[in-house]
Amino acid sequence: MSAAPRPDAHESFVRLEREIGLLLRRSRAISTRLARELHPDLDGAAYGLLALLQDAGPLRASDLVARLGLDKSTVSRQVASLVDLGMVTREPDPDDGRAQVLRTSAEGAARLAGIREVRRARWEADLSGWPAQDVATLGDLLARLNRLGEAREAESGGRG
Repeated sequence: MSAAPRPDAHESFVRLEREIGLLLRRSRAISTRLARELHPDLDGAAYGLLALLQDAGPLRASDLVARLGLDKSTVSRQVASLVDLGMVTREPDPDDGRAQVLRTSAEGAARLAGIREVRRARWEADLSGWPAQDVATLGDLLARLNRLGEAREAESGGRG
């Protein structure tokens, strides 16, 4: 029995770039839809902002700008919308009383949890034919890719 041919390194990276590009385009479209499920007046950036606050918060607005790679005005607008809708709260920063930190409110956390449960169920249905080990491997590989991106961003100070 002969071994499978070794993939061409360049072609592997061409395919990787194409597939990640497709995934990111689909992700942006999904984020827009999910933000509207949170509230019809929100745009796509709001979903990612609320999810980040839930997972890593409380955070300052400047932390959101750096972590999401969005401009300050977009983050400011999204934070204001989320605060007005009662999904995010502003609180004094315990390390600097002059600054504020943002955190998800109980309402925001509940809405986000509902959407995440629907998304998890969708992934489970879409990948039901995959062996559990493949799903776990995909999760592990995506985590490695995300850590690489986070390290690069930290190294460059969020400058891309």
